[in-house]
Amino acid sequence: MTRREFDETATFMISVAAELAGMHAQTLRTYDRLGLVTPQRTSGGGRRYSNRDVELLREIQRLSQEEGVNLAGIKRIIDLSNQVDALRSRVRELSDELESTRTRRGGELVPVPRTSALVVWQPRGKRNRPE
Repeated sequence: MTRREFDETATFMISVAAELAGMHAQTLRTYDRLGLVTPQRTSGGGRRYSNRDVELLREIQRLSQEEGVNLAGIKRIIDLSNQVDALRSRVRELSDELESTRTRRGGELVPVPRTSALVVWQPRGKRNRPE
């Protein structure tokens, strides 16, 4: 396991996460209750924070202390950032799918103007020719 893989899978108890983020554990509980950070849960209900959670806690602290953003504003920023990440991921998926389609078809896709007409296309050699 590489250091990066370890860092991505590591989880911390609330006391350790609070220390890493430079906050009090009660602040982490409040942020969890408000939905700003959603840590994993153990079978007993204990919170487990990932490195990503700790980074998010630091960003919440920065936005609050340095930028003067209130918690409702921070929640909105986090929600919008998550939406942007999801949309970027979807754009990558669609771009990959488009590239795959272009490769399979061996040609280029051509945009067709919007119309209400119905067009049936059949490859050459398979067209029904009137007799």
